Amino acid sequence: MTVLALIDLQRIFAEPESGWATPDFQRVIKPTQQLIELIPTVVFTRFVAPSEPTGSWIPYYEQWPFALQPPDSYAYQLVDEFRGAPTLDKTTFGKWGPELAEAVGPGGQLVLSGVTTDCCVLTTALAAVDAGVRVQVVADACAGVDEASHQKTLDIMRLYSPMLEVVTVEEVRNQ
Repeated sequence: MTVLALIDLQRIFAEPESGWATPDFQRVIKPTQQLIELIPTVVFTRFVAPSEPTGSWIPYYEQWPFALQPPDSYAYQLVDEFRGAPTLDKTTFGKWGPELAEAVGPGGQLVLSGVTTDCCVLTTALAAVDAGVRVQVVADACAGVDEASHQKTLDIMRLYSPMLEVVTVEEVRNQ
């Protein structure tokens, strides 16, 4: 089965005043809506803070204390365009795990879009590739912490071909 995983389309990454604002966040909304029309099985993911950070997450949240909020906080909600959709919540950058593995199933494919290309999209893609899943990252439906990082990360992901393919919404439409 082909599963579209929409990575972390949340207010904490969308709103300019957030410490984790993704400058090109708004650019991914329309392409993401187009992907939803093309791929019937959709999973929205959310990055949420753990109730009690452990290990290397302790200094991480010392650096980003504003992010230590409960999952139901305003900051962690999906942006208005996708509000109310059910979500797969993870306290990790990567969203690959038993839930997405079950949705994709044996021989399935994972299509990724969202934010940020250079963090949560990348870690999700590589974990799925390591699990033997065919992955497509939709470049024009992703945004990085800045355009240079977005492009560099897409270039790195292209090195994982043929297991990981960087595509556009138009290429997904024409498959």
